[in-house]
Amino acid sequence: MKRLKSMNAALVVIVFIIMISSALLSGILIIILDKSNLMPPNGAGPIYLLIVGLIVSTIIGTILTFPVAKYFLKPLNEVISATREVTKGNFNVKVKELKRKHELGELIDSFNSMTNELNSIEMFRKDFINNFSHEFRTPIVSIRGFARQLHKASLTENQRLEYTDIIIRESERLANMSSNILLLTKLENQAIITDKNCFSLDEQIRNCILLLQMQWEKKEIEFNIELEPIEFYSNEEMLSHVWLNLLSNAIKFSHKNGEILVKSYYEGNDIKVKISDNGIGMNDDTREHIFEKFYQGDLAHVSEGNGLGLSLVKRIVDLCQGKISVKSKPEKGTEFIVRLPSQI
Repeated sequence: MKRLKSMNAALVVIVFIIMISSALLSGILIIILDKSNLMPPNGAGPIYLLIVGLIVSTIIGTILTFPVAKYFLKPLNEVISATREVTKGNFNVKVKELKRKHELGELIDSFNSMTNELNSIEMFRKDFINNFSHEFRTPIVSIRGFARQLHKASLTENQRLEYTDIIIRESERLANMSSNILLLTKLENQAIITDKNCFSLDEQIRNCILLLQMQWEKKEIEFNIELEPIEFYSNEEMLSHVWLNLLSNAIKFSHKNGEILVKSYYEGNDIKVKISDNGIGMNDDTREHIFEKFYQGDLAHVSEGNGLGLSLVKRIVDLCQGKISVKSKPEKGTEFIVRLPSQI
C-alpha cells in the first residue's frame, strides 16, 4: 500500500512539473513576443494570449510527456514482449529487474518467478517422459526377447523354465510400475484423504512384514520389532503402501543375514515410525534425490526397480500431513523416519 502511494505521488509530481514547465515556457514566449512588438492591439490581447498559451502549453506538454511516458512504459513493454515469448513456449525469457520496488517491480519479480517455475516444470516433464519411456521399454524388450527364445526347439526344460520365470518377473514388474503410476497420479491430484477409518497402526505394520515374508526369509534377514500399540485414523489401504515400500526397500538393499529394525512410538503429539537396515546404504547425492520420480541413483545396479515407490511414499505421507526423512551412509545402512500427527 505504501509503494502504491509513493508511485502515485511520483506521478502527481511529474505531471505538476510538466504543467509548471509548460506555463513557464508559455509566459517566457509571451514576454518575448511583447518585447518584439509582435503582440496584437489591446482589444485582441487577452484572446491572443489565451490561444498562444493553449497552443504552446499543448506542444511543450506533449514534448515533455513523450520521454517521461517512454521511461515509465519501457519496463511494461518488456513484460509484454516477454509474455509473447512465453506464449511461444520460451520459458527462459527474463525481464530486467527494477532497482526501485513498486507495483511494476513486483509484477516483474512475479513474472520472472513464473518463468522459472514453468521452465522447471518443462524440464521435469521432459525428464519424466524420457524416464517413463525407458522404464517401460526395458521390461517389454526383455519379455519379447525371452518369448522369442521359447520358440527354439533346442532349449532344455531348465532353460524354458528359466526364461518363463524371467517373463513372469518382468511382466509383474511392468504391472507394478503401471499400478504405481496410476496411484501416484491419483494421489497428486488429491488434496485430502478420503475413506478414513480408525485402525491399529502397529498391527498394520506387522501384517506388512508378514506379507513380505518370502523376501526376507530368502535372505535370512532378522527383524527387530518394537511397535507400541497405536490407534490411527486415516485411509488404511493407502497408508499400507508406505510400510510395504519402505520394508521392501530395506529387505532389497540388506545383505544376506542382515538385520532390520522396525520401531513405532509416540513423541509428543506425533507418531514416529523408524525402519532401518544395516545394508548397502546410499551416498549423499542419492539421498538428496531419493524421493524424486524414477530416480534410482547408485542403487540401480544392485536391484531392479522403477524409482516410483519412494515418490509414492512421500506423497502419501504429505497427504497425511506428516514428514519423512532419511539417514544413510554407504555400507552403513539406511534409516527412514516417518512422522505422523497423532490426530488428523
